[in-house]
Amino acid sequence: MKIRKFEDLKIWKLSLKITKKIYDLTFKSEFSRDFELRDQIRRAIISVSSNIVEGFEKNNNNEFIRYLKIAKGSAGEVRNQLYIALMVGYITKIEFEELNEQLIDLSKQIGSFINYLVTKRENKEFLTR
Repeated sequence: MKIRKFEDLKIWKLSLKITKKIYDLTFKSEFSRDFELRDQIRRAIISVSSNIVEGFEKNNNNEFIRYLKIAKGSAGEVRNQLYIALMVGYITKIEFEELNEQLIDLSKQIGSFINYLVTKRENKEFLTR
């Protein structure tokens, strides 16, 4: 399948699903009142999908790779913030484990896509849009 628009990207779709879960989690009473952590984790998860889209829309694989790396870093930031939320009792161990695993999977998928794009670049092949 050729990727013609960012909506075709599996990593973008997965990042949106995780974003919804983060928002649902941060609406919980204790979490919702910790404005700094709540806003920071929301900004970080929004950054994941936003950087995937921004990089794609640059129509340049080098730029796309750069933005994917930023998105991957933001996914790691969200994982760290989930550890904090768990530590202070805002989320349960089950909630943490579910989201942490999904974020690990997303990071792996982003990393694999970066590797694919790097290989294509080295072989002078580029995404067709």
